[in-house]
Amino acid sequence: MHRGPDDQGVMTDGDFGFGMRRLSIIDIEGGHQPFHSPDGRYALVFNGEIYNFRDLRRELQALGRVFESAGDTEVILAGYERWGDDVWTKLDGMFAVAVWDMHARRLTLARDPVGIKPLYYTDQAAGFAFGSELKTLTLLPGMAFDVDARALHDYFSFGHVRTPRSIYAQVRTLPPGHVMTVEASGPPAMRAYWTPAYHPAEPRSEARWIEQFRDQWLDTIGKQMVADVDVGAFLSGGVDSSAVVAAMAQVSDRPVRTFTIGFPDPRFDESPHAEAIARHLGCNHVTRTLELADAQAMLPEVQHCYDEPFADPSAVPTWYVSQIAAQEVKVALSGDGGDELFFGYKRHATERRIGALPAPLRKLARALDAVPTLPSRHANAVLQRWRKTTGSAALPNGVARFFAKTQITNEAFRREIFSAEFIAEEEGGIAALVAEYFPDPAAISADTLEQFGLADLALNLPGAMLTKVDRASMAHSLEVRVPMLGQGMVDLALSMPADMKLHGKVGKYVIRQAIAPWLPVGILDRRKQGFQMPLAAWFAGDFGAYAEQLWRDSGVREQGMWRTGAVDKVFADHRAGKRDYSRFLYALAIYCLWWIGRPKAVALGIL
Repeated sequence: MHRGPDDQGVMTDGDFGFGMRRLSIIDIEGGHQPFHSPDGRYALVFNGEIYNFRDLRRELQALGRVFESAGDTEVILAGYERWGDDVWTKLDGMFAVAVWDMHARRLTLARDPVGIKPLYYTDQAAGFAFGSELKTLTLLPGMAFDVDARALHDYFSFGHVRTPRSIYAQVRTLPPGHVMTVEASGPPAMRAYWTPAYHPAEPRSEARWIEQFRDQWLDTIGKQMVADVDVGAFLSGGVDSSAVVAAMAQVSDRPVRTFTIGFPDPRFDESPHAEAIARHLGCNHVTRTLELADAQAMLPEVQHCYDEPFADPSAVPTWYVSQIAAQEVKVALSGDGGDELFFGYKRHATERRIGALPAPLRKLARALDAVPTLPSRHANAVLQRWRKTTGSAALPNGVARFFAKTQITNEAFRREIFSAEFIAEEEGGIAALVAEYFPDPAAISADTLEQFGLADLALNLPGAMLTKVDRASMAHSLEVRVPMLGQGMVDLALSMPADMKLHGKVGKYVIRQAIAPWLPVGILDRRKQGFQMPLAAWFAGDFGAYAEQLWRDSGVREQGMWRTGAVDKVFADHRAGKRDYSRFLYALAIYCLWWIGRPKAVALGIL
């Protein structure tokens, strides 16, 4: 119900059927689904929004198409009838689409280029099924759902399960930018209709790039503010959300509604900066503070909305700000995607430095891996920072370093806490991941920073950032749009020289320059904080005791994958202040919560 509280529809055709719960945003009266073609051959359901549907509608009308509704659903179906699978490259939006061809008895599934909207599927002896969330599949009779050992390795390595895997061996996600056809005569066939690739534009001045960004940004924001319901925005006080709200204020004739979550700990609290921006832009602004007790109380409900273990701590404030925003608006714009497209993370600057090192110097970094754990917490912290900065330098390419940099635990630590049998399931570490996702990194770019950036865009963005926002917002029947990932913005970023994105040590340079005239002086010069919770301090207190109780009472401790004494020591060492294990402990607590609330059909057949 949460993904679609406003309307529902079901269609059956022999042994095929699909249903839809709708969150009504555009053409509230005429957008009922499943939507049928005039001749009755096709039926379509879709989740998302198409921002250029009016342009496509006019193009199709010029070709003779007559429309019965005013929304984007009919435009997708009319485009599919006219152009077939070529329609997916014409859509600027976020979407998961299913089209049923009653004559050919063929199902077509498609997902937007960067994976904003989710689409899961399973193909078993009992049949083929798909849905927007895992919980829709695990309710089906006659289906098996076994925990996937490789997915668990993903989770405890990176904090989430990497696409196209899910936590279940029998369920996969349709990768971003892919289309799949399903027929009774053979196995499902899948192909990519869009693949991210850098395509350098003709040289131009810095001023021209900034102007082009600003023009494209205002156009994108204008399109993504179109709705028949109230629209607002998340405002954290960082560069990306500030860019969103500042542009909304430029194109709107009404005050923008903005929503911020703060923390009691000033080291993590960006709400004063968000409030300053909101005042400057004349927004109707709401701030709420997230206390530790509240975060702990809502954690089981937050985890439930993800259907599989998901260990990004910022999911909690994202869930909370979505709850607050949903009380006033049905659509919110967010700044997600800016870091991945415009090199905004610290790891991008690090990769540029490492990529510039001569190969012999990079090999010297391997010596750091031989340094043992030290008794002093301060010395360990210094060692960890050195390892994080240069320890990946010996790896052969930017893709390999991407995997190394985005881990929440390293291989040595995992060997300490997991059983030998479970470690044997990991299958080759980082080298295997590179071979699986980017078998020839040099083919995607000779530049290691671009290799790193494409891996961020193709894997971290859909697997972590977009998953976090979609599930947390849709749990509250709130549609979140991500204008940084509009097709025009993505194309612009992929054509832009790296120096316009990462200028010296300054990430998102072109964004900062383009929006600076709209914002208070100096507001963009702050150090990046990120939307994070103060995990280390929380785990040293009551939150750590809560997580340890989950570990002991959930049944997870009895699973054969652990060296239980080693995990017990991790809790003790963190509690004593010897080392910061908060990211792993959070991942473990989330896994325990998922295991407690898992569907009854789930089997732990791997351990």
